Amino acid sequence: MARRGRRGHPIHGWLVIDKDAGMTSTQVVGAVKSITRAEKAGHGGTLDPLATGILPIALGEATKTVPYVMDSRKRYRFTVRLGEARDTDDAEGAVTATSPLRPETDAILAALPALTGRISQRPPTYAAVKVQGERAYDLARRGEAVELEPREVVVEELRLIGRPDADHLEMEMSCGKGAYVRAVARDLGERLGCLAHVTQLRRLSVGPFGLDQAVTLATLERLVADGSLPQVLVPVATALAGIPALAVTEPQACRLRAGQAIVVSPQLVTGELVEGATIQVLRAGALVALGRLEGPALVPVRIFNLTADAAME
Repeated sequence: MARRGRRGHPIHGWLVIDKDAGMTSTQVVGAVKSITRAEKAGHGGTLDPLATGILPIALGEATKTVPYVMDSRKRYRFTVRLGEARDTDDAEGAVTATSPLRPETDAILAALPALTGRISQRPPTYAAVKVQGERAYDLARRGEAVELEPREVVVEELRLIGRPDADHLEMEMSCGKGAYVRAVARDLGERLGCLAHVTQLRRLSVGPFGLDQAVTLATLERLVADGSLPQVLVPVATALAGIPALAVTEPQACRLRAGQAIVVSPQLVTGELVEGATIQVLRAGALVALGRLEGPALVPVRIFNLTADAAME
C-alpha cells in the first residue's frame, strides 16, 4: 500500500462497482473514497438510486478520462409496469394516472421500432439535467414546474425479453449518451395508450466496463482490508478503448509532458484516423497524454502522470 499523503493515497485506475439499490452515485463515490483512502475520485455516469449495476469509479489520473466513459455505449435490463404513470417515471414516484388497458404482446413489439434509432426524447422531470443552473430533480422536489426540451438521443437496441404477467415487461436496451430508460418506458406506455413506468433497473455495462469486472462495496472493503485492491483496479487507459493510439519515443513523451506539440506520421497511428481526431499517446505501455491531430502536429490536450506498471504510487 502506498504511503498516505495529506489528502489520501495517490491511486490511479478504475473501479467497476456493482451498485446496490438505494444509493446515489455521489454516495457511492464517497464510500469508495472512504474505503480506499484515494485522494481523488469521480464516477463515470449517474445511476439512479433505484438502479443497480455498473457504476465505474475513476481514481486519481483516471478522472481525466471520465468524459470518454460518459460518452460511451451503455446497456440496461429493466422491468416496466404497465397501467400506471408516475411523476418520476419509476417506482419511487407518486402515481399521476392509471389505465385498465393491457396491450397484447404483438402490439408491444410493433411499438418498439419507433423508440429505436436516432430519436427525439424528453428527459424525465426528475433528471440530473440542469435548468438555469439547477438540477431538474431539485426544482421538481420543490414543487416547481419543470419543462425539459426534447433532445436527440440514440437507442441502438430495444428488446422485449419476457412478459411474466399482463402487467409487467422485462426489457433490455443499449443506448448512447443522454438516453433515459425511464423516458423509454414512459413513452412506450403513452404510445400504447396504457401508461407505464420502470420498477427495476440494472445497468449491465458502460463502455468497456462490465459485470465480469464488477465488485460490490462490501467486497471492495474486504479487498482493501486484505491489501488486494490492485487485483480489481482496471488500468486508466481502459476508458479509452476505441480511441486511436500512438506509441512515442521518450524524447517525444518529454515534449508532450511539457505541453509541446510533436510531429507525427499518421501511418504510425493505430485505429481510424481523421483530421482533428483525439489520439491516446503511449510510452512503454504507459499512457502519456491525449492529443489532437492538427495536420502533421500532435498537440497535447491532457497530460497523465503515470508509469507503465504502477497504479498505486
